[in-house]
Amino acid sequence: MEANPPQISAEKPSVAIADKNLPFLEKVMAKSGLPDIFDARDITEVVFRVMRDLMTTEAADRVEAELHEPAEVTKDKSLQLEVADLWHDTNPIVAFLSRVRPPLQPAGIFRGIDSDRFLFRVENEGGMPPNVDTKEVVKAVFSATKDELSSERIQEIATWLPDKIRQVWEEA
Repeated sequence: MEANPPQISAEKPSVAIADKNLPFLEKVMAKSGLPDIFDARDITEVVFRVMRDLMTTEAADRVEAELHEPAEVTKDKSLQLEVADLWHDTNPIVAFLSRVRPPLQPAGIFRGIDSDRFLFRVENEGGMPPNVDTKEVVKAVFSATKDELSSERIQEIATWLPDKIRQVWEEA
């Protein structure tokens, strides 16, 4: 990574890339091929949204409780978040609905989220930049997330994920 650091888009404010102890969003950016830190933030929020849609409210709350770490150290207030802040949905209606409805599992009365739908939602809701592989971005978010969680929480999340996405989680 030191020989080939991630690039930051010239159209958006730049944020320096730390060489050691990379903050959460920089990890996502570096591992995913995303062009800038703002894309990393936006797509991380979408990956988290789809993950929460698969989980019970209680399980999502347990994950959130372990994600209280700075996401990015910067003067840019739009990036001054804890990882737990990324876990919350920025859309108040979606946030409310995700707390009152049951998990969207592949089988059941509510339309479920299988592996293909998981990737489809991330790609379409996240505004995926061209030439970036959605599965690699999801894997990067998973990897950075797992760095913040206990082994118990990592195992719990795996139980909620559909087959191919669970495999990506385990590889991350």
